[in-house]
Amino acid sequence: MPQSYLSPLELMQRHIEALYTHDENKRIVAVNQWDGGVAPRFFLGRTSVGNAWRFRADLPADLASELEYLCLEEPENLKQEPRHKDKYIQLLSAHLPIKQVWQGPAYGCSKPVEPSLPFLQITEENAYLLRGGFEDWLLDVPHRQPFMAVLEDDHAVSICSSVRITELAHEAGVETLTAYRRQGYAANVVAGWANTLLKKKIIPLYSTSWDNVASQKLAKKLGFSQFGTDFHIT
Repeated sequence: MPQSYLSPLELMQRHIEALYTHDENKRIVAVNQWDGGVAPRFFLGRTSVGNAWRFRADLPADLASELEYLCLEEPENLKQEPRHKDKYIQLLSAHLPIKQVWQGPAYGCSKPVEPSLPFLQITEENAYLLRGGFEDWLLDVPHRQPFMAVLEDDHAVSICSSVRITELAHEAGVETLTAYRRQGYAANVVAGWANTLLKKKIIPLYSTSWDNVASQKLAKKLGFSQFGTDFHIT
Protein backbone atom coordinates (compact mmCIF):
# COMPACT_ATOMS: atom_id res chain seq x y z
CA MET A 1 0.00 0.00 0.00
CA PRO A 2 1.45 3.44 -0.92
CA GLN A 3 2.58 5.61 1.96
CA SER A 4 0.01 8.29 1.14
CA TYR A 5 -2.77 5.88 2.13
CA LEU A 6 -1.19 4.95 5.47
CA SER A 7 -1.69 6.73 8.77
CA PRO A 8 1.36 7.87 10.77
CA LEU A 9 0.80 4.98 13.18
CA GLU A 10 0.69 2.48 10.32
CA LEU A 11 3.94 3.94 9.00
CA MET A 12 5.46 3.58 12.46
CA GLN A 13 4.47 -0.09 12.47
CA ARG A 14 6.13 -0.57 9.05
CA HIS A 15 9.18 1.21 10.47
CA ILE A 16 9.42 -1.06 13.51
CA GLU A 17 8.99 -4.18 11.38
CA ALA A 18 11.83 -3.00 9.15
CA LEU A 19 14.13 -2.19 12.05
CA TYR A 20 13.81 -5.47 13.96
CA THR A 21 12.85 -9.10 13.65
CA HIS A 22 10.20 -10.32 16.09
CA ASP A 23 8.95 -13.52 17.63
CA GLU A 24 5.32 -14.72 17.65
CA ASN A 25 4.61 -12.47 20.64
CA LYS A 26 5.88 -9.35 18.83
CA ARG A 27 8.95 -9.27 21.07
CA ILE A 28 12.15 -7.97 19.45
CA VAL A 29 14.56 -10.78 18.62
CA ALA A 30 17.34 -9.02 16.67
CA VAL A 31 18.27 -6.09 14.49
CA ASN A 32 16.91 -6.75 11.00
CA GLN A 33 20.20 -6.80 9.09
CA TRP A 34 22.25 -9.54 7.49
CA ASP A 35 25.18 -9.27 9.91
CA GLY A 36 23.16 -8.98 13.11
CA GLY A 37 23.59 -6.38 15.81
CA VAL A 38 22.45 -5.76 19.36
CA ALA A 39 18.77 -4.81 19.46
CA PRO A 40 17.39 -2.38 22.05
CA ARG A 41 15.65 -3.76 25.11
CA PHE A 42 12.86 -1.20 24.75
CA PHE A 43 11.53 0.76 21.77
CA LEU A 44 8.87 3.48 21.84
CA GLY A 45 7.61 4.99 18.60
CA ARG A 46 5.29 7.99 18.87
CA THR A 47 3.07 9.56 16.23
CA SER A 48 0.35 12.21 16.14
CA VAL A 49 -2.38 9.54 16.07
CA GLY A 50 -1.04 6.90 18.45
CA ASN A 51 2.05 5.22 19.82
CA ALA A 52 3.68 1.80 19.42
CA TRP A 53 6.17 0.00 21.63
CA ARG A 54 8.20 -3.17 21.66
CA PHE A 55 10.29 -5.08 24.20
CA ARG A 56 13.19 -7.39 23.56
CA ALA A 57 12.44 -11.08 23.93
CA ASP A 58 14.76 -11.53 26.93
CA LEU A 59 13.22 -8.69 28.97
CA PRO A 60 11.48 -10.09 32.10
CA ALA A 61 7.69 -10.12 31.82
CA ASP A 62 7.17 -8.07 35.00
CA LEU A 63 9.51 -5.34 33.77
CA ALA A 64 7.81 -5.30 30.37
CA SER A 65 4.46 -4.88 32.14
CA GLU A 66 5.75 -1.89 34.13
CA LEU A 67 7.09 -0.27 30.99
CA GLU A 68 3.89 -0.92 29.06
CA TYR A 69 1.81 0.72 31.78
CA LEU A 70 3.89 3.86 31.36
CA CYS A 71 3.69 3.67 27.56
CA LEU A 72 -0.10 3.73 27.79
CA GLU A 73 0.16 7.16 29.44
CA GLU A 74 2.42 8.67 26.79
CA PRO A 75 0.87 11.63 24.93
CA GLU A 76 0.78 11.71 21.15
CA ASN A 77 3.40 14.43 20.83
CA LEU A 78 6.30 14.69 18.37
CA LYS A 79 7.89 17.86 19.78
CA GLN A 80 8.58 16.83 23.37
CA GLU A 81 10.58 14.00 24.89
CA PRO A 82 8.63 11.02 26.21
CA ARG A 83 6.77 11.95 29.38
CA HIS A 84 8.22 8.98 31.27
CA LYS A 85 11.75 9.07 29.82
CA ASP A 86 13.44 9.20 33.22
CA LYS A 87 11.30 6.36 34.57
CA TYR A 88 12.08 4.14 31.57
CA ILE A 89 15.78 4.72 32.17
CA GLN A 90 15.43 4.07 35.90
CA LEU A 91 13.56 0.77 35.42
CA LEU A 92 15.88 -0.55 32.73
CA SER A 93 19.07 0.49 34.52
CA ALA A 94 17.89 -1.42 37.61
CA HIS A 95 17.67 -4.53 35.42
CA LEU A 96 20.96 -4.17 33.51
CA PRO A 97 23.43 -1.34 32.87
CA ILE A 98 22.25 0.90 30.05
CA LYS A 99 24.48 0.98 26.98
CA GLN A 100 22.62 3.54 24.88
CA VAL A 101 19.63 5.89 24.95
CA TRP A 102 18.63 7.00 21.44
CA GLN A 103 16.06 9.55 20.22
CA GLY A 104 15.21 11.01 16.84
CA PRO A 105 12.68 11.70 14.09
CA ALA A 106 11.44 9.16 11.54
CA TYR A 107 10.49 10.17 7.99
CA GLY A 108 8.80 8.61 5.00
CA CYS A 109 8.88 9.41 1.29
CA SER A 110 5.74 9.21 -0.85
CA LYS A 111 6.64 11.32 -3.90
CA PRO A 112 9.52 10.97 -6.37
CA VAL A 113 12.38 13.43 -5.95
CA GLU A 114 14.35 13.99 -9.13
CA PRO A 115 18.11 14.04 -8.54
CA SER A 116 20.14 16.74 -10.27
CA LEU A 117 23.32 14.64 -10.47
CA PRO A 118 23.89 11.26 -12.12
CA PHE A 119 23.96 8.23 -9.84
CA LEU A 120 24.36 4.53 -10.39
CA GLN A 121 23.52 1.30 -8.63
CA ILE A 122 26.38 -0.48 -6.89
CA THR A 123 26.45 -4.24 -7.43
CA GLU A 124 29.01 -6.93 -6.80
CA GLU A 125 30.33 -6.31 -10.32
CA ASN A 126 31.21 -2.65 -9.72
CA ALA A 127 31.71 -2.68 -5.93
CA TYR A 128 35.34 -1.66 -6.52
CA LEU A 129 33.97 1.88 -6.92
CA LEU A 130 33.55 1.97 -3.13
CA ARG A 131 37.29 1.76 -2.58
CA GLY A 132 38.81 5.00 -1.48
CA GLY A 133 36.56 5.63 1.51
CA PHE A 134 33.74 3.10 1.72
CA GLU A 135 35.67 -0.15 2.19
CA ASP A 136 33.57 -0.95 5.27
CA TRP A 137 30.52 -1.26 2.99
CA LEU A 138 32.01 -3.77 0.53
CA LEU A 139 30.60 -6.85 2.26
CA ASP A 140 27.17 -5.18 2.48
CA VAL A 141 26.68 -4.75 -1.26
CA PRO A 142 24.79 -8.01 -1.98
CA HIS A 143 22.67 -7.66 1.16
CA ARG A 144 21.67 -4.00 1.05
CA GLN A 145 20.02 -3.49 -2.31
CA PRO A 146 19.20 -1.12 -3.81
CA PHE A 147 22.63 0.38 -3.19
CA MET A 148 23.17 3.73 -4.92
CA ALA A 149 26.22 5.97 -5.29
CA VAL A 150 27.23 9.33 -6.73
CA LEU A 151 30.69 9.29 -8.29
CA GLU A 152 33.50 11.78 -8.68
CA ASP A 153 36.78 10.85 -10.38
CA ASP A 154 35.61 7.27 -10.87
CA HIS A 155 34.93 6.46 -7.25
CA ALA A 156 31.93 6.78 -4.91
CA VAL A 157 31.75 9.92 -2.81
CA SER A 158 28.22 9.53 -1.43
CA ILE A 159 26.15 6.36 -0.96
CA CYS A 160 22.65 5.33 0.10
CA SER A 161 21.48 1.76 0.51
CA SER A 162 18.70 -0.26 2.14
CA VAL A 163 20.07 -1.20 5.54
CA ARG A 164 16.82 -2.68 6.91
CA ILE A 165 14.54 -4.50 4.51
CA THR A 166 11.00 -5.91 4.45
CA GLU A 167 8.70 -6.53 1.51
CA LEU A 168 6.79 -3.34 2.34
CA ALA A 169 9.45 -0.86 3.44
CA HIS A 170 13.20 -0.20 3.38
CA GLU A 171 15.26 1.93 5.77
CA ALA A 172 17.99 4.17 4.35
CA GLY A 173 21.64 4.08 5.32
CA VAL A 174 23.56 7.12 4.08
CA GLU A 175 27.20 8.18 4.14
CA THR A 176 29.18 10.87 2.33
CA LEU A 177 32.95 11.32 2.32
CA THR A 178 33.97 14.27 4.48
CA ALA A 179 35.41 16.32 1.62
CA TYR A 180 32.13 16.09 -0.31
CA ARG A 181 29.65 16.99 2.41
CA ARG A 182 27.29 20.00 2.19
CA GLN A 183 27.54 20.01 -1.59
CA GLY A 184 24.28 18.26 -2.47
CA TYR A 185 25.72 14.79 -3.05
CA ALA A 186 23.79 13.14 -0.23
CA ALA A 187 20.48 14.62 -1.36
CA ASN A 188 21.02 13.27 -4.86
CA VAL A 189 21.96 9.75 -3.85
CA VAL A 190 19.09 9.48 -1.36
CA ALA A 191 16.69 10.75 -4.03
CA GLY A 192 17.93 8.09 -6.44
CA TRP A 193 17.52 5.39 -3.79
CA ALA A 194 14.03 6.53 -2.82
CA ASN A 195 12.81 6.80 -6.42
CA THR A 196 14.00 3.26 -7.14
CA LEU A 197 11.90 1.94 -4.26
CA LEU A 198 8.82 4.00 -5.11
CA LYS A 199 8.80 2.49 -8.61
CA LYS A 200 8.57 -0.92 -6.91
CA LYS A 201 5.79 0.33 -4.60
CA ILE A 202 8.07 -0.05 -1.57
CA ILE A 203 8.03 2.65 1.12
CA PRO A 204 11.35 4.49 1.58
CA LEU A 205 11.94 5.26 5.27
CA TYR A 206 14.60 7.51 6.75
CA SER A 207 15.38 8.01 10.43
CA THR A 208 18.08 9.87 12.31
CA SER A 209 18.95 11.27 15.74
CA TRP A 210 17.96 14.65 17.14
CA ASP A 211 21.68 15.48 17.37
CA ASN A 212 22.18 15.01 13.63
CA VAL A 213 20.85 18.34 12.39
CA ALA A 214 22.41 17.91 8.94
CA SER A 215 20.53 14.66 8.45
CA GLN A 216 17.26 16.28 9.47
CA LYS A 217 17.85 19.11 7.00
CA LEU A 218 18.49 16.54 4.27
CA ALA A 219 15.15 14.84 4.92
CA LYS A 220 13.32 18.16 4.79
CA LYS A 221 15.17 19.24 1.64
CA LEU A 222 13.96 16.09 -0.10
CA GLY A 223 10.38 16.69 1.02
CA PHE A 224 10.24 13.66 3.29
CA SER A 225 7.40 13.78 5.83
CA GLN A 226 8.03 13.16 9.51
CA PHE A 227 5.51 10.57 10.68
CA GLY A 228 6.91 9.90 14.14
CA THR A 229 9.74 9.87 16.65
CA ASP A 230 11.89 7.00 17.89
CA PHE A 231 13.01 6.46 21.45
CA HIS A 232 14.89 3.33 22.43
CA ILE A 233 17.12 2.03 25.18
CA THR A 234 19.71 -0.72 24.90
